[in-house]
Amino acid sequence: MNKIIVFLVFSLAIISCKKEVKKETQVKKTVVEKKENFPNELDKVFTKHGGIDTWRKAKVLSFNKGKEVHTIDLHSRKTVINHPKYSLGFDGKEVWLDEEDKGNYKGNPTFYYNLYFYFYAMPFVLADDGIIYEKVNGITFEEVTYPGIKISYEANVGISPDDNYIIYYNPETYQMEWLAYTVTFKTKKPSDRYNILKYNKWENVNGLILPKEVLWYKKDANGNPNKPAGTPTEFTLPLVSQGKLADSFFEKPLK
Repeated sequence: MNKIIVFLVFSLAIISCKKEVKKETQVKKTVVEKKENFPNELDKVFTKHGGIDTWRKAKVLSFNKGKEVHTIDLHSRKTVINHPKYSLGFDGKEVWLDEEDKGNYKGNPTFYYNLYFYFYAMPFVLADDGIIYEKVNGITFEEVTYPGIKISYEANVGISPDDNYIIYYNPETYQMEWLAYTVTFKTKKPSDRYNILKYNKWENVNGLILPKEVLWYKKDANGNPNKPAGTPTEFTLPLVSQGKLADSFFEKPLK
């Protein structure tokens, strides 16, 4: 796919401003004036993960999930996902799919194009416009109780405004530990059935603490996670840049 080559060139051009990915998951805290109206607890979570100001300055985010390269313009949310056998993306107006052979891609591009971006860009996507915050009961795992903040959306925000998320954070460090979420893409109706995943590993990418590995869990009768459901999903080759990609990068390739 020609977009992969373009992205490689882009990566080389900005590599000088990309800091080495650090092994530790700690970010030195700085005192800044709070400019946005988040719940105090969520603001502490953002600070633990590098700070909302650092997130706002970033323009491009990229990561690999298996053979897929996900590239996102963080301001417009234009997206491209490149795979050796297909590409799909959102050009700002429409979701598109490009395949070398018909049938290479098995999913729904409209549902999938930003799915893993939301999982990967946690907790910072919870600072988007049109969000309603609410404190909820926590969950308990291995004798630790993690407080929760529920995120819902105002009407007509995104393609699934009835989706809900609950972020659960460490009560001592304020690092995000769990995410519960509903899926309403197909039904277009609110749901109280939550999936839950654990953020197993984090890494420092240009000052932002972003996930390296997540793992879905099953829940007990009380709604607490109790055992893994499958194998971990790993994210590799992370990139955060203040550079900007041309709009044409996110367009469907010409035949």
